[in-house]
Amino acid sequence: MKAAAFDYERPPTLERAIELLRAANGDAKVLAGGQSLGPMLNLRLATPRLVVDVTRIPELRRTADERDAVVIGACVTHADIEDGRVPDATRGVMPGVARAIAYRAVRNRGTVGGSLAHADPSADWPTALAALGAEAMIAGPAGRRHVPVAEFLSGAFESTLAADEILEAVRVPKLSARARWGFHKVCRKPGKFAEAMSAVLWDPDRGVRRAVIGATDSRPITIGDARGSVDRSRGGGADALSEHAVAAMLDGAGLGGDSYSRRIHLVSFRRALAQIQST
Repeated sequence: MKAAAFDYERPPTLERAIELLRAANGDAKVLAGGQSLGPMLNLRLATPRLVVDVTRIPELRRTADERDAVVIGACVTHADIEDGRVPDATRGVMPGVARAIAYRAVRNRGTVGGSLAHADPSADWPTALAALGAEAMIAGPAGRRHVPVAEFLSGAFESTLAADEILEAVRVPKLSARARWGFHKVCRKPGKFAEAMSAVLWDPDRGVRRAVIGATDSRPITIGDARGSVDRSRGGGADALSEHAVAAMLDGAGLGGDSYSRRIHLVSFRRALAQIQST
């Protein structure tokens, strides 16, 4: 297959990119690494009138090490994170997640912002960044706004990003020295899309016990207070978040009628918790 005809622009500034998107009136796509958009164009699953290439915009490649967080530009690649070319707020968590994404050729081109904006529920970053409590930093004609990554995805391949807005960066809170992390995904083989995925963060110094179940049929399921499960996995005696409760959440995400999917999501959740216990 070949892509349908489209116009192409490569603006040098974020402001110009937003102008182009606004003028396109919803008939444009943003191109960064192209690892998702490229195949969609060739298969004609996407047929925009205009493609806006944002890879020349300096703001989208910037990183900033703040007092309590690190800001990572949307055009920073998975390989940049994997190889430590950007500050790491997570004491190895984000490089570990990046290292397990697809293949090195994909990681060299694919971007953290592109992964979020594409809003594929089976992608690694929406689940991992939601568990880390990251924020999406969005720029548009009305200015800038911040949205928690846990609320950024509104459904499968749907997000809160307006047609004339650009995901500029993600802001990732710094983990404390006592923070523990668990992440487990189920793939038929390396490089394939995940069939189940779970991430768990235990950071008692900041009062965070959060779990996220990804690779659902809709948006990832965020358990904002997973104190019971996490404390139990750390050897505590608190009331556990039972598998029945997790199964009910999976039912709400559309997996109730699929016993195989429910089972592997429960297994993924337990194994992410087990990683916290073993560290």
